[in-house]
Amino acid sequence: MDGTLVDSTDGVVGAWELFAEKYPGLDVTQVLSSSHGVRTVENLRLHCGITDPEELEREASRFEDAIVAESKKNGRHGIVALPGVAEIMKEVRLCFTAARRPVFLTVSEQIGPLCKLPKPRWAICTSATSHYAAAALQAAGVPVPDVLLPDPYLLGAKRCGVDPSRCLVVEDAPAGVRSGKAAGCKTLGLITSHTREQIDEAQPDYVVQNLSKVTMKPVENGIEVTINAD
Repeated sequence: MDGTLVDSTDGVVGAWELFAEKYPGLDVTQVLSSSHGVRTVENLRLHCGITDPEELEREASRFEDAIVAESKKNGRHGIVALPGVAEIMKEVRLCFTAARRPVFLTVSEQIGPLCKLPKPRWAICTSATSHYAAAALQAAGVPVPDVLLPDPYLLGAKRCGVDPSRCLVVEDAPAGVRSGKAAGCKTLGLITSHTREQIDEAQPDYVVQNLSKVTMKPVENGIEVTINAD
């Protein structure tokens, strides 16, 4: 989610600056260089020295709430959709099953009318909690998919009802690219949070700067993806 669909950098910076007030010696610059894509509880354990499981959960929840709350303070731009995301959402006409009322309709004018699908065609697999993920997507104007879960990528494919070999994993982190490849999926690396060299080292099937280089449209048996590779 972060680094592929949304840019929450301003909120993450604000959250770590807020936490530095409680945890003296916290080097925000150093933390930001290594924390992307890592579960919040792991970052707090490593950088704040929190070991009690209950306190970790409380502080993780407070941190993720702070990402949203701090993202527009002090002149920050907030949590925003990355380039190309709105266009892809419009093309795919993100459809929701009749069994669940969509949580957020903030971009309904952009993505068109809701429709029914026999099964989901896309999923978000993220290290973020579902509470924060939903809030971040809403802030960026991105609809919440039917499948949103913390476990890549085999489970994401299973929840969508398709073989992993028919899935495209879109990732901005080298570890995520490797995870997608290990699951047997095709992988698309984005240069949004890491260098080209770091992404290339993970050997994704395709590499682009961001999703503005990609178009998607629904077809009978899935989604047709066109990649203008760099």
